[in-house]
Order: sequence, then structure tokens, then C-alpha cells
Amino acid sequence: CCRPGPRTLKSCCSQAVTVAQLRERGNAHFQAGDHAAALAAYTEALSLCDAGPERAVLHRNRAACYLKLEDYTKAEADASKAIEADGRDVKALFRRSQALQRLGRLDQAVTDLQRCLSLEPKNKAFQEALRALGSSMHEKMKTMSCTDSKVEQMFQILLDLKENDVDKKQKAAQNLIVLAREEAGAEKIFQSDGVRLLTQLLDTAKADLMLAALRTLVGLCSGHRSRTTAILAELGAPRLSAVLGVEHEQVSLAACNLLHVMFDSLKEGLQKDFRGKEDAVDLKLLIKHLLELLALEGASAHGRDNALNLLIKVVPRKSPKETNNSLSLWVIDQGLKKILEVGSTVSGSPGSLPVTENSRMSASVLLSKLYDDLKCDAERENFHQLCKDYVRSWFEGQDLAGKLRAIQTVSCLLQGPSDAGNRVLELEGIMDSVLSLCASVREAHQLVAVEALIHAADKAKRASFITANGVSLLKEIYKHSERDSIRIRALVGLCKLGSAGGTDFSMKQFAEGSTLKLAKQCRKWLCNEAMDVGTRRWAVEGLAYLTFDADVKEEFVEDKAALQAMFQLARSEDRSVLYAVASTLVNCTNSYDHEEPDPQMLELAKYAKQHIPEQHPKDKPDFVKRRVRKLLTAGVVSALACMVKSENPALTNSCRELISRVFLALVEEAEDRGGVVAQGGGKALIPLSLEGTEVGQTKAAQALAKITITSNPEMAFPGERIYEVVRPLVSLLHLQRTGLENFEGLMALTNLAGISERLRQKILKEKAVPMIEGYMFEEHELIRLAATECMCNMAMSREVQELFLAEGSDRLKLMVLYSGEEDEKLRRAASGTLAMLTALHPPICKRIPQVTVHWLEILQALLLSTSAELQHRGAVVVMNMVAAGRDVAEQLMASEVLEILSVLAKDKEKPRVAQAAKESLAQAVAYGLIQPNPEHA
Repeated sequence: CCRPGPRTLKSCCSQAVTVAQLRERGNAHFQAGDHAAALAAYTEALSLCDAGPERAVLHRNRAACYLKLEDYTKAEADASKAIEADGRDVKALFRRSQALQRLGRLDQAVTDLQRCLSLEPKNKAFQEALRALGSSMHEKMKTMSCTDSKVEQMFQILLDLKENDVDKKQKAAQNLIVLAREEAGAEKIFQSDGVRLLTQLLDTAKADLMLAALRTLVGLCSGHRSRTTAILAELGAPRLSAVLGVEHEQVSLAACNLLHVMFDSLKEGLQKDFRGKEDAVDLKLLIKHLLELLALEGASAHGRDNALNLLIKVVPRKSPKETNNSLSLWVIDQGLKKILEVGSTVSGSPGSLPVTENSRMSASVLLSKLYDDLKCDAERENFHQLCKDYVRSWFEGQDLAGKLRAIQTVSCLLQGPSDAGNRVLELEGIMDSVLSLCASVREAHQLVAVEALIHAADKAKRASFITANGVSLLKEIYKHSERDSIRIRALVGLCKLGSAGGTDFSMKQFAEGSTLKLAKQCRKWLCNEAMDVGTRRWAVEGLAYLTFDADVKEEFVEDKAALQAMFQLARSEDRSVLYAVASTLVNCTNSYDHEEPDPQMLELAKYAKQHIPEQHPKDKPDFVKRRVRKLLTAGVVSALACMVKSENPALTNSCRELISRVFLALVEEAEDRGGVVAQGGGKALIPLSLEGTEVGQTKAAQALAKITITSNPEMAFPGERIYEVVRPLVSLLHLQRTGLENFEGLMALTNLAGISERLRQKILKEKAVPMIEGYMFEEHELIRLAATECMCNMAMSREVQELFLAEGSDRLKLMVLYSGEEDEKLRRAASGTLAMLTALHPPICKRIPQVTVHWLEILQALLLSTSAELQHRGAVVVMNMVAAGRDVAEQLMASEVLEILSVLAKDKEKPRVAQAAKESLAQAVAYGLIQPNPEHA
């Protein structure tokens, strides 16, 4: 074989491909809507092509692909190359004008359009585009002029030293916030020395002016890397960190929001490789100051929480597909000790850092996310060693206060990266200290020790050790302690150990009735509003374990006061209760994973005398259904919706998954779905389906599908929300999903596709059509039917119609053959699709006789069907084919179809069928294929 150069064809090879073939291949892909494949074909053709005119055409075609793919910079570049070769190429000029318009360079876009019109003065598309662009430019100029005057006016008020009207100054500052949300206003503020002025507002230490300055800066930094870099250089990371740490809660939150926007803008620069090293330095500088803030005694408790929340959002990788975890490694090396400082804080002890109820939970979540971001054993071993060194520094050779901090650190780690927590728990003396401090007479010491004992019982091996060594101690504390705050924690420890058998009815740790007594006491404390929220939260923790027992579930859902108290806690500021509430609801609705045991394996287990899990009689479907109804009546949906709105770190991915499981259980029955939507369930499910664990997203998507199937989607998801539902539903079509999830996803998409062209375009954009086509070949008849029905509705889109004409495609053949299947529902869906396609896209009519030799007998079978619906569909297809052209009509009239139509035209009981038959015959008469029949006149 020859060895061609990079621009020559492999002419002597059997796989040789020419530039023309590649161009045609690209054209076919483009027509089929696969713009990425078209782009690849044109690019390959360019690599083989030397001829100037041919290269110009390929550049022009690539510009069209880039426009469709919304990469307007590359579209403009390719169109320009085509224009360089031929300045009169109107297609290239028009495409460049479209790209320039999207890039905001309206004046240049107008020039290109004017050139197009000079070359083709009568082209209405060019005329309309120029008119619309002129209108857009006028509006932009008007807005810019108005914005200039507004910004100058606001600055004059704020800079006027003689202006004593505080309200007027505050109003001017608020107006800046609104202006900064528009690009024109943001740029004007930035160019008018606005950053210096906003810095002065921050330095006033007046909360209202600081809030206005911070919120204006958010507008300036949003989505704009270069402005963000300049603002960061002007303000400085120390100043921003100091503002984050102020006592005023709203100011601290606004500073957190600004820093988050800055991080996003700088990370975008890193991803697009704008400034690489410079942006990485800025990111690390900001993170360094956030880490220092964690251990800063003068920082407020809210500021510390906001710093933790920010680190959770910006440091770990968003997806395992991202290979670079260097930022997490850097934070672990530079700041793990500072994060543990927050996690080890014992509230109320001398010299302790100011913290909130949520601080330790936030520290645990951050530690967990950092640990999960590690990629190899060496990185994890380093994490373990750093944690051990920190705990030892407080435990070995320290007084009691130091030992308490060490134990508190263990609790924090057990709630977060439990592997690290268990490794630290095994250090010599730690567990003995925990058990001895449980008997301390000082409440603060007992609190720390009992909580550590509770968290340590999470693992089976640890639970068995504590069952042997700590149960009697916990019982003593529970019975004899005079402090409810201690008793309730001891109770939770007993609850956790008592639920070690999970849902296995035969594996009970305590005597009959003990779990019911513990649950009753938990409900009593939960309903006691005189107790502080933090203590009542522990009552929910206890119920989260006890509700594995079906007797406890039944009593709990009957206790309306306890349900309302739990829902009220879920809405409170103490967000650390979220996981416990979600766990309790998962148990009550039985929405955890449970597999039916294989009967053969059960027999083998009995023979081998192995333990066999048993289901509680009250966990059977009828009991579960009644519990779900009682929860719905109590208002569980609004409580769940409120939990989802939380942006607190306590709403972890695991917690999201639990909430998704509960929602799926709530919408299991069709009659309950309307109530779930009315109370905000539909809205809450959308973010759950887009973020979290894969299982959680799938459960939420399935719940959305169930709602979409049985409800009016436009009412269930009003306004723009309906378009947000498409992506989760498409995710149910992936091959790794179950057959039921595939089926429900297809059914839901069928409903959406029948609503509007915009929704069909959204489904197309999510690349659902190839998956829908794949399921049309599925062996399971219900999935195959659902896919065909979905394709029927999607066929209303022009792009989908074109797919049925694509060369080498069997789509049309499959639809014709399905119209002749024995399954009446499948025949109805397929023939309906054919009726739609032949009506909307006449070229398909001429293709039908070419796809299969059985086309005539299939149409005849439809016309002769006993089903009026199938007859009507068949009559419409024939009518459309006759109208499409004389050749096809001649083939139809030369067959038995003519006789069948003649009979159907007289059928007065089926007027729609008769009308279609009459129209077919009338068209055949017009072609001169048959003689007119007076009876059909």
C-alpha cells in the first residue's frame, strides 16, 4: 500500500475516502440533526483538501455546524475564511452576521447583512433579518444611554459630601445593585471607578451600605473573569475575608455570595485556560484566607459557617470525571488542622471558638467531601495520619479539656469520613476515655462522651463492642441522670443499638416492647416545646433508628402532634436535623432498598441452619399504603419541599437521596399525585433530579415521570418549569436504568412531546431521539409500545420527519412493519405515526413503497381492520399517499385498495373513514386513473 502525505488521499487503499464523500457524509449528518458528526466530517475533509473553492465551501458548512452547536466564535472564524475565498458568498456572509449578532458585535453584523442584501436585493430572509437587527441596535443604544445617566446620577449622590439625606444615599446604593445586574450597567460602574467607591462603602461599617456594595459587586463579577480579577486585586483577599467574618449575619452571607461568584468566574477561566497559573494563584489566595478565618478567634460564628459552606462548594471536584484533585490535596495539607479546630470545639469551654449548632456538621461534611475526593491509598493514608496526629496532640499528655477536644474531634470525623473516624477511635486510650467520661458528673463532659459513643455505634463491629461494654452504662445514664439533655442522648444510643437488626423482624437486640417504650419517650421529648431545638433534634435521631421497627412506625404516624413537631423542626434554622427527619420518613414509607429473597436460596439457608431475614407483618404493602396516606394528610410534602430549599451543608447528597426516596413513595398511587404537586412536590423534585447521588437523581426523576404521566404537565409544572423536567425524564432512558424506569420515562416524554414544538425541540436537544428509537426494538412489548407512541408525538417536529428519509435508515420500514403487527396497541401507535408523517411530510409517501414489499398488504389489513381507529389511520395514510403523487396513487389503484376504498366510501356508520376514502377516490379520478362513480359524488 502507498504511504500518502497528510493532505493526499489513500487512493490505492480499499478504505479510501474522497473529499466529496466526506462532504456528502457531513451534509447527511447535518440534515439528520447530528451537527457534531457533521462537523467532524467537514473537518476531516478539510484535512484532505487543497483546492481553494472546495475549502471555502467546507469552511462555510462548518460555520453552519458551529452556529447549531452555539460556538459563535468559531462560526465567525470559519465564515470569515469562506468570505476570504469568495467575497460574494452570501451564505457565508449571512452565517457570519448570525455569529456576530450572538457575539454582541451588532454593527459588524449589520455590515454583513447589508452586503447580503446588495448581492440579493429581493431576498426576504435578509430583509427581515436586517430589520430585526436594526430594531435590536436601537434598543441597545437607548438602554446604554439611559444606563449612563443612571450610573452618573447614583455616583453623584454617593460622592456628594454635603448630602445629608441618608435615605437618599441608601436608595442610590440600592439602585446600583439593580444596574449591576445588567451587563451595560455593570460595565459602566466598573469603568467609572466604581470599584473604589464600592470599597469606600464597605469601609463605612454600616450594614445597609455594606450590603449594597457587596450585592453590586456580585453583579460586576458574575460570569466575567477579567472584572473579577481586577476587583480581587483592588479589594484584596484579606478585606473580603474580614467582611465574611463580621457579626452581622446578612453582611456575612452577602460576602459569602460574592466570594462564591468570584470562585465561579475564576474557575471558568481555569477550565477555558485563559490565564491558567494566574487564576490558580487567585483561587488559592482566597481559599488560604478562608482557612485562616476558620481558626480566627475574632471571626463570628456565622462567618465561620459561611466559610465552611463556601469551601464545601468550591474545593472538591464536581464530578469524578474531572481528573485534577490538586485543590483538595492542597487544602488538606494547608488547612485540615484548621477544619478540625472547628470540629473539635467544645461549646462553652474556656477559649473555644464561636460556633453555631450547624458548625460541627458543616466541618464533618467538608471533611467527608475532601476525603471522597482522594484518588489513591497513599492520599487517604496521609489524611488518616494527619487526623491521628491532630487527635494525639490534644489527647496525649493533655489535661481533661484537651482530652474532651480529642473526643469531640473523633465525633466530628465519625459523622464525616467515618473510615478516618474509626481509625482514630482505635488509638490507645480513646475508647476507654469515652466510656469513663460517660459517667462524669459534669454535663458538658457527659454530652461530649455520650455523643461520641452514639456516633461510634454506626459500624457493626463497633456496635457489637459497645453492646457488650456500653449498653448497661447508657441504661444507667438514661434512668438516673437528672438532665434531659443527657438522658435524650443516652436514649439515642440505646435506640441505635436496639435497631442493629434493621428491618429484620427476627433480629431484635432488646426485650419485646422495649423499642416501643423508647420510641414513646422520643415522641414525648420531640413534642416538648419547652426544650431547646438542639435537644429535640436528638429525639428525631432516636426515631430515625427506632422506626426500623414496624410497630414503632405505626404508632408514630398515628401521633399527629409528633409528626407536626418533626415537620416544624425540619423547617427550623437547625438544619443538622435534616438527615434524621429524612431517615425517619424513609423508614415509615419503606422506601429503602429491599430485594425479594430467592426461594431456592431460602431453602438452602434453612438446610444449612443459617439466619433467614423475616419481614414484619406490618411492613406489608397495605400497611405501608396507609402510612403514606397519613403522612400526606399531616403535610409531609410541604415539609420536604422546605428541606429541599435549604442551601445548608446538612443537605448532603445522601440526604437528598433519602428525600427523593420518600417522594417516590408518596407518588406511588396515582390518586395522591395531584396533592403532592399542589403542596410544592413537583417543584421540589426538579433540583433533586439534577443534583446528588445517581440513585437519588434517578428516584426523583422517576417520581417526576409518574406525575407527568397522570397529570396535566402544564399544570403540574407551570411556566418555564416544564422545560426543566425534560432532562431528568431523558435520564430514565439510559441503558443502566431498570425496565420500569425506561417505560415511565418514555410515557412521560410522550405526554410532553404532544404539548408544543418548543418541548419537542428541548427533547431533541437532550439527544433523546436515538434512545427512543432504540427502545422501539425492545423485546418487552410495553416498552416497545411506549417508545413507538413517543416517536409518534415527536414526529410532529420537522427534524424528526427528516430522519425518516435519511439514507440507510430503517426507521420508516420499522414503522410500516409495526403497522402490520398482531398487537393492536402497537399497530395503532405505528399507523398513527405513519398518518402523521405522510400528512406533514409528503416525500415520505413516495418512500413507503420502497421500504418493504409488504407495504400494500399492510395498508389493506389496516383498511379491513375491525377497529374503527385502525381503519381511520389506514384511510388517512392512503389518502395522503394518493395526494402525494400520481405514481404512488397508480400503484394503490391497481391493487385491491381500490375496491376496499369503494366499499368504505359508502360506510355511513364511520363518517371519518368514509370521508378519507372519498377524498382518495376523488384524487384518483383527478389523475385519470379511475372513472368517477356517481354514488361517491
